[in-house]
Amino acid sequence: MKVEATKWAWTREPKDFKITDEKIEIITTPHTDLWQRTYYHFRNDNSPVLQMKTSEKFFSFIVKTEFESKRRFDQCGVVMYLDSENWLKGSIEYENDDFQHLGSVATSNGYSDWATTEIPAGIKSMWYRFSRREDDYCIECSEDGVKYKQMRICHMYKANAEIQFGIYACSPEDSSFKATFTNMEITECKWLAHDGQKPDEE
Repeated sequence: MKVEATKWAWTREPKDFKITDEKIEIITTPHTDLWQRTYYHFRNDNSPVLQMKTSEKFFSFIVKTEFESKRRFDQCGVVMYLDSENWLKGSIEYENDDFQHLGSVATSNGYSDWATTEIPAGIKSMWYRFSRREDDYCIECSEDGVKYKQMRICHMYKANAEIQFGIYACSPEDSSFKATFTNMEITECKWLAHDGQKPDEE
């Protein structure tokens, strides 16, 4: 199922954007970010976030991102933003002319973590697949939209009923770039049930 433009709603609408059923473009505003406390000891909660709501317990959301990032920490990707202290995101963050960080952040009760791997700075497109299985979540990435690789599996305590999920783009430093989102669709859950060790008996 393709995502219709009318399904989206902003948390902090950016100054410059375009939304159609086929494509979303966001021009980032300088000094916008999502981060809470850990390591850096600051709290940044001003990134534009574009999401839709659902109570569906099993689904996957797929999106292709293209980006013209050029300054440190420029980023765009998928997000599940519940409130300022509870959210999950997956993205590529530009670092320098040599490499950038492909990674994910899970923020719970006001503290963020960041798990990353370095990829070449020349990569300017990435697909993401955000999946829900009840109260557990998975973010995957793909360079071709066919073969996906796991980035993170996590549990979000505040995400146990209706949630919000979608896309975001921001520039934490003095920068601005265009992020383009296409091929957006919602499918049956592509994150398959575990087929190994059985759950412990309660």
